[in-house]
Amino acid sequence: MSFLLKSKRKQREKTMYELIYTTKFKKDLKRVARRNLKDLELSKEVIITLHHQGREGISLSLKPHQLKGNYQKYWEYHIKPDLLIIWFQVEDHKTIKLIRIGTHADLFK
Repeated sequence: MSFLLKSKRKQREKTMYELIYTTKFKKDLKRVARRNLKDLELSKEVIITLHHQGREGISLSLKPHQLKGNYQKYWEYHIKPDLLIIWFQVEDHKTIKLIRIGTHADLFK
């Protein structure tokens, strides 16, 4: 994603997480962009935070949490009440795999 290139250059000296985008995530992000550009900007901010600091960068007051069921061991964070992002984080390799982004209706059909 091109919006991360600038932040990568600025933060190169810091240890950052490698982001891996699933095909579903890319399609979901395009859907978010078509629906509401403001939601896209909020989503970008969260993605950049995850890239730089991982889960620890998200305030606990915003309640990032692990999921159950099919998404066991995955993390979820509500960007807005009905806009959420799901990711899988591997601390040993400093890797975050972005799984899905969208509304509850989009993700939990």
